[in-house]
Amino acid sequence: MTRVPTRLSAGEQPGSGVLADPAPTLSWFPPVGLPAQTAYEVQAHVDDLAPRVWRTTGTTPRATWPWEPIPSRSHVTVRVRVADGYEWSSWSELLSLRAPLWKEGDWASRWISPRNTASGVDDRGAWDVCTTFELGEIPSSAWLYATALGVYEVAINSVRVGDVELTPGFSTYDETLYAQAYNVADLLRPGTNTIVFTVSDGWYRGRNGGRQVRDVWGDTLGVRAQLEAGDLVVATGAGWTARPSLIIRADLMRGQATDFRIRQSAAPGTPVLVDAVTAPTPSWSPAPPVRRAAQWRPRSVTELRPGLSIVDAGQNVSGWLRLRNLGRPGERTTLEYGEHLDPDGDLTTKHLDMTAYDGRRITFGQVDEVAAGAGDEVFEPRHTIHGFRYVRVTHPGRSLSADDITVVAVHTGLDRRGWFECSSPELDELHRAADWSFRGNVVDVPTDCPTRERSGWTGDYGLFAPVAARLYDIDGFSRKWLRSVRDDQFDDGVPAMFSPDTERTKHHPHHPGRRAGGSAGWGDALIDVPWTLYTEYGDPKALAECWDSMTAWIGYALRCARELRHPSRIDRSAEAAPHQEYVWDAPFHFGEWCEPRRADDLPQSIASVLTQDQGEVATAYLHRSLSRLSAVAAVLGKADAAERYAAVAERVLDAWQREFLDHATGHTAADTQAGYVRALSFGLLPEALRPAAADRLVTLIHENDDRLTTGFLTSGLLLPVLADTGHADVAYRLLLRRGVPSWLGMLDRGATTVWEEWEGVDRKGNAHGSLNHYSKGAVIEFLHRHVAGLRQHPSSAGWEYFTVHPVPGGGLTAARLLHLSPRGPIEVGWTRDGRHFALDVEIPPTTTATVVLPDGTTLDRGPGRHRFTCETNED
Repeated sequence: MTRVPTRLSAGEQPGSGVLADPAPTLSWFPPVGLPAQTAYEVQAHVDDLAPRVWRTTGTTPRATWPWEPIPSRSHVTVRVRVADGYEWSSWSELLSLRAPLWKEGDWASRWISPRNTASGVDDRGAWDVCTTFELGEIPSSAWLYATALGVYEVAINSVRVGDVELTPGFSTYDETLYAQAYNVADLLRPGTNTIVFTVSDGWYRGRNGGRQVRDVWGDTLGVRAQLEAGDLVVATGAGWTARPSLIIRADLMRGQATDFRIRQSAAPGTPVLVDAVTAPTPSWSPAPPVRRAAQWRPRSVTELRPGLSIVDAGQNVSGWLRLRNLGRPGERTTLEYGEHLDPDGDLTTKHLDMTAYDGRRITFGQVDEVAAGAGDEVFEPRHTIHGFRYVRVTHPGRSLSADDITVVAVHTGLDRRGWFECSSPELDELHRAADWSFRGNVVDVPTDCPTRERSGWTGDYGLFAPVAARLYDIDGFSRKWLRSVRDDQFDDGVPAMFSPDTERTKHHPHHPGRRAGGSAGWGDALIDVPWTLYTEYGDPKALAECWDSMTAWIGYALRCARELRHPSRIDRSAEAAPHQEYVWDAPFHFGEWCEPRRADDLPQSIASVLTQDQGEVATAYLHRSLSRLSAVAAVLGKADAAERYAAVAERVLDAWQREFLDHATGHTAADTQAGYVRALSFGLLPEALRPAAADRLVTLIHENDDRLTTGFLTSGLLLPVLADTGHADVAYRLLLRRGVPSWLGMLDRGATTVWEEWEGVDRKGNAHGSLNHYSKGAVIEFLHRHVAGLRQHPSSAGWEYFTVHPVPGGGLTAARLLHLSPRGPIEVGWTRDGRHFALDVEIPPTTTATVVLPDGTTLDRGPGRHRFTCETNED
């Protein structure tokens, strides 16, 4: 057999081959054309030890490391081959891996800090932490292991090490701190060598969250690193020096200021402090690092008046501008970043100002500044990051052109796994906007927006993770974030509202955010995200890692249901009915959140929203999470727990139906679009009542001028529910609707990412809320699952079994989808010419698919390329 497995991976850091786990999970794509995988063989070579071979039967293209954990500093090569029952494939290409430092005893270095890092001043700069060392011959292998409390970059002999940004990344630093490993042999030279770490506040002590709180985890910067070059070890400790860098202001939220004149008169450094800070033993992130993901010339540079220009990047992104042509020595350039232009064409950020829960009004701004030096410097502010489409550049005394500017998009370097296109340019544009919105919010953690908050809200990622998995490999990225979620979780099971928790709620039990972290639909992300990872990749690792966290969350929710009742329910009945111990309505829930208001609605006060009875919503989530937890327990071999949680889920379902369902009409208590979407999507209704509930949902849509009224939690579920209940025509009508509220209405008003509010830009051109907030972009799952028609079978994990069931409509004549599943590429493409419908499907090895054509024909197929045709009714 000449076929070869491809994409062999051990969860290593892309581009560096550094392992995150001493016992990694190996995965690969089976050879193209392979009818089945019945066995596989792994061959590994660890350092100078003899090669090892492990052979076993198995149909899944995944294997847990079968030997003892890989020791620190080891060099490992791995390859794999598979059998189809008759013969073996060729070996895959060799995968070269490096094991970093796993244990505290592996670190010879100590924490060092600049002596005066000005923790009390408003604007703090970066510091250069330096040493020199001598080398005779250049060793064949040299590795630098490094981390920091703050954000760092490092140069050896004036050459920057690596290409990753914002290291060591964002985590709950007192619980988990990540390090990086770099192969630096090519940067060393005989004789004197220098190492310079430039370290700034970063997330560790810079501004964080909507309140822009500083010094969240500490007020002193720190660096810990060691270079191992042959027998030489250069470790941070006494003897290193520190000096202020040419970066005179650095804050991830507010921006960076650089003075290139400092380079000409740098003062000698002063001795560092040793062990002035403490931190956990460094870990190794399973997530890809943050990188400069794309760059391009701006769409336009418009001079408003001499020395003042507006740069249009053409796309709302997270990142920065790279700028040359800085002027004469000492001349200053100011760059102000934002998402929107006012009606006069000037930059505005007023819509990003906010009032914090403590009543403070927070003014938002992202400002970079640079003073030119004597050379031909290029300004690239790598110690900050911005959410922006437009930049207001003040450049007195000189002109500015697009050739002087590079737009740099910066985010986690996720591996692309999904592509969609169709015959509608508007829907393709909507898909791009949702994709860019997600990309702009994955800067080491999943954030709500890349501007005023930048917080890893549990609810946002919980609802979007299934969509994100259609677009990218999110496994390691999500597992890294879930580590922070667990770090921030209270002992009683309550998670933080967002993680890493910049409010440090766990250390302040009376913080007002404590109750909010326990909101249904938000805290349920603790179960939803691991479940998404398992179903997408077929690997139970995330379920095992999060089991205690998930059970603690469910324990909290059940205690609240049993011990607390909403005041409105007490007013109706002082004595609780037996079923009400499974109704979860207190102490607090956000509810649907951000449902659009009609023009004649009176605005609600925040207090009234936050005190509403959200029992219908929360109890629905409690049932779904219990059902999922039962399934998790079954996957992990915990049969007793699976049975126990399934039984409790049934009691919660009974309570929901008693409390919130009219069994005569199929109507829900709230009688809202969101309520019916949730009831139908979560399986809360008796089968006989599903048609009536779906019809009521359609009636409510028609009564609202064929517009949606769903909010944060259900907008992404609305169109799939309509299509799955026989109302695909209504789903397409909503998808293609314009005006407010609608998805295409955002595009009509200039959106290149998805907005936080349905009317993010009003008719007068004024902006409201964040203009880059991916939650409403969850609608694109409908494009993948129903327009293209690709969906994994409910009983499958890791795409072992899937369904292709396109639901044409909306006048579309073609759609195409490519998804790189864990078992290989799945391709779906269809065209429609009048009544003639043609469907092409590529099914990867080791999988089977059920194909459902628009005329109802159902066929089962195995690996290979297949074509199907039928006649359909035209729209």
